[in-house]
Amino acid sequence: MEKLKYTVIKSKKQYDEYCNILEELISTDDEKFSDEIELLTILIEKWDNEHNSFEDVDPIELLKSLMESNNLKAKDLVEILDLSKGMVSKILNYQKGLSKETIRKLSNYLNISQEAFNRPYKLVNEVNKHFRNASLMNTRKKLNKEFA
Repeated sequence: MEKLKYTVIKSKKQYDEYCNILEELISTDDEKFSDEIELLTILIEKWDNEHNSFEDVDPIELLKSLMESNNLKAKDLVEILDLSKGMVSKILNYQKGLSKETIRKLSNYLNISQEAFNRPYKLVNEVNKHFRNASLMNTRKKLNKEFA
């Protein structure tokens, strides 16, 4: 029996090799490699889906990282998410949380699971953002009568 050129990825080393091969094939821009490119893409995506865990990255840092790797700017998110520039800025600066609809749009556009963006993270309150841990400062305080 003839040995297969590519098999299901079983190690990080094999994954890295396939990624390098895929990169080379894509850069040749030759139509004769289209089936090979498609197969490698499927194998790499399968590995990614099974082995990449974004649990230790907060959703906004993940979004910023994905924006960088996909050469996206905040103005691109305005169009992708159908939000205002101000709203995108607030999201990227931890002042506004990601809505369900925003998570769906990001997930579809970036081809990543919704769970990666659907995790809690701390928001910064505009009034108290000069404090190191603004989440502790988001409660009303009773003022001393001298200052009231």
